[in-house]
Amino acid sequence: MKVMLSPEDRLVVAKLKNRLAGVVPLLELRVFGSRARGDADPYSDLDVFVKLEICTPETRQMIHDIAWEVGFEMDRIITTVVATPDQLDYGPLGASPLILQIEEEGVLV
Repeated sequence: MKVMLSPEDRLVVAKLKNRLAGVVPLLELRVFGSRARGDADPYSDLDVFVKLEICTPETRQMIHDIAWEVGFEMDRIITTVVATPDQLDYGPLGASPLILQIEEEGVLV
């Protein structure tokens, strides 16, 4: 798949990754959805998959809060999906259509 992230989306994702990396050990960050495919409209959200070794409810909330802050600063709605390798390998999440879509079209950043 051809990478279709706009320069503006790349800036937003870089800022989000930088903020997240300062507080959680990231294993992987991928953009997926319409902005990754290149068929977004100006009001489309920015879908971001975050993979962490361990994720507590507090960590998940912190990621959500940081995504909201960065989105507010950069005029984007950022939606996050957070998962661990164990959830992907041994839980039902790993077989979900959403995860399959992320694996297929996600742009690693």
